[in-house]
Amino acid sequence: MNLDIPTTQYKPTSYKGFLIDLIIYISVMFLIREVYIPKIGFLANGLFWSFTTLGVATWRMKVRNVTWKELGLRKPKSPFKTLGISIIILAAVIISIVAFEIIKDNLPFSITPDSSSENASSKFGDLKGNWLLFLSIMPMVLIESALEELLDRGFLMNWIERLFSSTTFATIIAVVLQAVIFGFRHSYDFSARSITAGIIGLIMGIAYIKFGRNLWPLIIAHCVLNTISMIDRV
Repeated sequence: MNLDIPTTQYKPTSYKGFLIDLIIYISVMFLIREVYIPKIGFLANGLFWSFTTLGVATWRMKVRNVTWKELGLRKPKSPFKTLGISIIILAAVIISIVAFEIIKDNLPFSITPDSSSENASSKFGDLKGNWLLFLSIMPMVLIESALEELLDRGFLMNWIERLFSSTTFATIIAVVLQAVIFGFRHSYDFSARSITAGIIGLIMGIAYIKFGRNLWPLIIAHCVLNTISMIDRV
């Protein structure tokens, strides 16, 4: 696999600067989730958490003289190629998740049962047969999907990579660590849900590197994936 090293020119700084940024960013990423406003519901709280984290990421990017465009939020050269890449990413994610579901009961270690289906009603409401509710919450789901790509693949991966001096080894570390953090953030335990999310994060991270560090194919694939997941609940 070709792990291209980014050409973005960051504001000169030592690794300590990126370490400080990551400490601030990851601390806010997890601590903000301790703030929950019951009246607005799970999805609105999720957007509040993500936009707060996005604000911190944008602040640290401004300090390092980096833009979102440089991290991959730029216009794709070819819409058709972008769509094709999105389909490849989506297929890879689905195949990997199916493979994990097949082998998870035969793994040499125990995994906490997935309780996501039990918590779905408390998070999204009773979606069974309720297409009106589905349509009303999907805009928030899609926005959250896009924000996760900006934050996890766009900011977090690049900052971990720069912390280790932008070598191929650093890129591998960045891909793996962001996937671990992505998985843990979705469950806070070693469960089927956290592993599934980690697999998604790993594939998205590899795709980000492999396909030119453009975030749009990942955003499209992530939005489609979450749309399929939500339709399955209706």
